[in-house]
This record gives sequence, structure tokens and C-alpha cells, in this order.
Amino acid sequence: MLNNIGLPGLLLIAVVVLVLFGRGKISSLMGEVGKGITAFKKGVDDSKTELEDAMADDAKDVTPTDENTKV
Repeated sequence: MLNNIGLPGLLLIAVVVLVLFGRGKISSLMGEVGKGITAFKKGVDDSKTELEDAMADDAKDVTPTDENTKV
């Protein structure tokens, strides 16, 4: 269904949205969307570095456990 919209359909939708909401409302909405995307990317990067740090700590820990020392 969405494959048949094309450029004229997208332009018509954009004009209708602009008329309904006004330039100021759309501008503030896009600003909030941009802030949300930035916060999401920051969260993904933070969790990625946290996982990498945890994996690096696990790789550094080579001390034998009690199970390995019993013979």
C-alpha cells in the first residue's frame, strides 16, 4: 500500500500536515524528535561501552577458582 504513494503523494501529505499544525508546532515537534534520537543514540553507546568493559573485566580475570585448585 505504501509503495504507491510516490513524490506527489508525499508532498500532498506534507502540505496537509503543515496547514493543520502550523510551522511553529512542526518545528518544535521535530526538535523534540531530534532530542529523542540523540538520547537514544547516547543510551545505545553507553550500554555498548558498559558491555565492552564488563567483557574486558571478565577476560582479565584469570585467577583459578577453588574447583580448579582441588586435585
